[in-house]
Amino acid sequence: MTYVRATDGVRIHYRVTGRPGAPPILFVQGLGADKHGWDLQRLASAPWYQAIALDNRGAGRSDKPHGEYSLEQMAQDAITVLDHAGVETAHVVGASMGGAISQIIAVKYPERVRSLTLACTAGRHHPWREELLSSWRDTALTDGIGSMSQEAARWVIGPRSFRRLLPAMGWLGPLALGRPSHAFAAQVDAILNVDVSYADELANISVPTLVVVGNQDILTPRGDSEELAERIPTAELAVISGAAHGLMVEHAGSFNRVLFEFLKRAEAAHQERTAEVEPALESAAS
Repeated sequence: MTYVRATDGVRIHYRVTGRPGAPPILFVQGLGADKHGWDLQRLASAPWYQAIALDNRGAGRSDKPHGEYSLEQMAQDAITVLDHAGVETAHVVGASMGGAISQIIAVKYPERVRSLTLACTAGRHHPWREELLSSWRDTALTDGIGSMSQEAARWVIGPRSFRRLLPAMGWLGPLALGRPSHAFAAQVDAILNVDVSYADELANISVPTLVVVGNQDILTPRGDSEELAERIPTAELAVISGAAHGLMVEHAGSFNRVLFEFLKRAEAAHQERTAEVEPALESAAS
């Protein structure tokens, strides 16, 4: 198991899988979830990519300190992981809260990002979603994670897949049973308290960007993804029919096809940019 100390001393766990030396992908998960939420993507990417999946603070094997968390700090945690793994640039793939973290990475650390994929995520708050997340937080603190898991499940998994995927609940964000309530609540507060002014800087993103949403997602509906795609000049929007918020598991085949077709094109674009920049740098140095 690999750990790295964040800037404030919190231990962050991550795992590297896939082909050594291959183009790297940084996978960033959502609320309450750990790196296993990306297992189906890490397995599928192994022959062609190097996957780096971290547990956000408050989840998985990373530390779960009491006190305040912030999405900005989680973005810094992800950069610390890249540094520790010896990765200069990566294709950044984020889901839900991890998509918000990935937006911050792309805005604050653009030199580290080869491409950006934002799955089932949003760029701003809606009052109804703030109320929903607050209710999940309060229930987790007063009655425990298990008491709110079934209600949360109906927001994450599509109705047709609910019974079939219920055994996989631990993969899907707030359904992750066994997480400490205080850590889950701190992640919720990090979402609610994020400085949304960074959204104004999304227009400065210049790397290839994929925005993916399921047409049955009721937690981060299609309109959120359409707005993100409009704000980012280089973005393309993909809508997966029949998929809900947990589309990386529920519709892994369709999601992986869209993701890896995009990453193939994005990596080719990165190699072209690198080929153009290196001679210019050599000329300037001489």
